Amino acid sequence: MLFIDNDVVRQVFTMKACIDAQEKAFLGLADRDSVARGRIDVYVPCERPDGYFRWGTMEGASKSLGVFAIRMKSDIVYWPHDEQGNWTEEKYCMEPGTYCGLVFLFSTRNGAPLAMINEGVLQHMRVGAGAGIGAKYLSREDAHVVAMIGSGGMARTYLEAFSCVRDIRKVRVYSPTKSRREGYAEEMSQRLGIDVQAVDNPALAVAGADIVSTCTDSMLPALKGAWLNPGQHVTNLGYFEMDEDVFTRANIVVKQGMSAVFPANEREALVDVGRGHSPVAYIAGNEEERKRLPASNRRFRTTHEYPSFVDLARGKVHGRQSRDDITFYINGGLQGLQFAAAGAVVYEEAKKRGLGREIPTEWFLQDVRD
Repeated sequence: MLFIDNDVVRQVFTMKACIDAQEKAFLGLADRDSVARGRIDVYVPCERPDGYFRWGTMEGASKSLGVFAIRMKSDIVYWPHDEQGNWTEEKYCMEPGTYCGLVFLFSTRNGAPLAMINEGVLQHMRVGAGAGIGAKYLSREDAHVVAMIGSGGMARTYLEAFSCVRDIRKVRVYSPTKSRREGYAEEMSQRLGIDVQAVDNPALAVAGADIVSTCTDSMLPALKGAWLNPGQHVTNLGYFEMDEDVFTRANIVVKQGMSAVFPANEREALVDVGRGHSPVAYIAGNEEERKRLPASNRRFRTTHEYPSFVDLARGKVHGRQSRDDITFYINGGLQGLQFAAAGAVVYEEAKKRGLGREIPTEWFLQDVRD
């Protein structure tokens, strides 16, 4: 068994490989070769008076790849407001600046534990690749200009993915902090060899763009439908980032996968939808402690009504019909399958190159039947 850290993932994994692996795994859903379970979180009150402990998991498997993956995260989360009126979700493990996220990979052929992988780099790449797949299927083939709202790690992998599937030549980036958007513009210009400009207004970034992407941790809409132009392709990172007009102005809306659901008779005191950035959350805590949590976001409840990527790829629904269509790809829902597809490639490449740390497999086996 291997332990694979973020440095090894950077060495062995490319965005093109991530896109290809995910697309194949997604298409496998149509003939039951693949299976996925979306993200479900568990909340428990923590020592921090304005926060909660959050444990998040998602799972997926592919028969042809021969792997199952579970991604696990342990976070302390809180939701601060700043003086400019921004409302974000922030997180850490143990102390600000450190995080705990792991992908545990197993063989579906004989049940063997194969690898544990730090999920930081893999997480950024798999989400970016998902957005790239949406752009490949729904954006205009001559899309050259990107509007990026957000300038963090996801904004970097999103742009890299768009550049894999389209001939991107120009980018306008906006985020509330001037130094961060300018740093992003300089870094991504050099990395991708394209013109990336920092702008001080999100509407200015969107005007005239072919692909519009939000990559923020905002709890409030960062993109308004009123800013959109005919012919644009839109994608997201979180459900809070779009106002309702984005959904109504789009001619075609496709979601990556099925939204997580739960039985209608679950007790309201224990389970909810759209708390923080959680699609589905099981929540502990008394009435006073639960006041720390943001109100449930109803948008999580409605996204299941849209056709899925598989519906689109198999021709059950149509994609872009004209140059003027506004298309919207909801980038979420198949997280567990993404980690299985990406994790399998990382594991095989690391093993081939002799990278990663060997851990005795017998440490994870036992002779006591459960």
